Amino acid sequence: MREANRLNSVSEYYFSKKLKEVKSLIAEGKPIINMGIGSPDLNPPAEVTEALINTLSEPGVHGYQSYVGREELRTGFADFYKTHYGVSLNAGTEILPLMGSKEGIMHISMAFVNPGDKVLIPNPGYPTYSSVTELVGGNAVYYRLTPEGLPDFDHIDARDLKEAVMMWVNYPHMPTGKSITEDKWAVLAQKAQEFDLLLINDNPYSFIGNDHPSSLLSQKGKYGPLLELNSLSKVVNMAGWRVGSIQGDAGLIQSVLKVKSNMDSGMFMGIQRAAVAALAQPKEWFDQLNKVYDQRRAKMEELCQLLGLVSDPNQVGMFVWCRIPENTNAEELVEKYLSEYHFFIAPGTIFGSEGRGYVRFSLCIEIDQIEEVIKRISKAS
Repeated sequence: MREANRLNSVSEYYFSKKLKEVKSLIAEGKPIINMGIGSPDLNPPAEVTEALINTLSEPGVHGYQSYVGREELRTGFADFYKTHYGVSLNAGTEILPLMGSKEGIMHISMAFVNPGDKVLIPNPGYPTYSSVTELVGGNAVYYRLTPEGLPDFDHIDARDLKEAVMMWVNYPHMPTGKSITEDKWAVLAQKAQEFDLLLINDNPYSFIGNDHPSSLLSQKGKYGPLLELNSLSKVVNMAGWRVGSIQGDAGLIQSVLKVKSNMDSGMFMGIQRAAVAALAQPKEWFDQLNKVYDQRRAKMEELCQLLGLVSDPNQVGMFVWCRIPENTNAEELVEKYLSEYHFFIAPGTIFGSEGRGYVRFSLCIEIDQIEEVIKRISKAS
């Protein structure tokens, strides 16, 4: 059976392929330490698993659920936005729960991108923005970031700006760890409105290593159109539970629902109840989580210095983005570390051409594992 033509423009996700190789090396007895993936290794709050367990015996728990999620879950997201971002949302019309925010990238693209439409995508940036754009027949147009990490509008072709229908941003930014301030949200939203762009912020990292979480939707009602994806994967360690959400203008949410309602049959009730418990966690819970990540970051930066890599001390999020020595190939360096020291990290090139000259380390790993890699390198020196 031949593949559909849309698959000509995409390939298997890098980590999907690379982790097969890593798994094979482990099976051969190699002591591989995986520092490449942003999959939280810490547990969610105890209330989350308790809520799931307590729901399992309720009547109707195993039946189909609403396409728009339970009212208590939408209200939970609305309260979360009000408490942590200072943003007021209508739980009935401006929030749509998702089975992970990654599916939201596809839903949004299917709802608003026609074949041939141009979509502005950060470089470096999350590879799924471009692969999904290509899958729905759109044309990915990449934009560079300024030294501050903002879209460099001065270097986007005027024709591309005029013809693009949508723009992806991602703050705090992955992979660079750049964050954004409230005044810059206004500049960005105003610029998108000027060029008649649907502006979407992908916002799964706003709490990690960051004392001032913020949201694009602080500009709701001032500029538009605006959407924001959020996720419980990183912020409360629920990556495998697959819970996310889209927030924004009610009309835009309704368009996304047309896609989503044809692609799933609702989220399991127990997971929705668990998500409600997760969203209700106090600020102290997030502060405690960040203490762990801060300790790991300090140790990871020690490793980077040992390797002769340079990182920005102001990064936030759950990764360390490092500049490698000049005239060094990122992919070759990753392979060298894997073969000689038996640890895996991500080459910056998988995030776009502007990722040349960089590698990315994940903080989803215990300190003793980082210390083990430091020991291996020191012993070999």
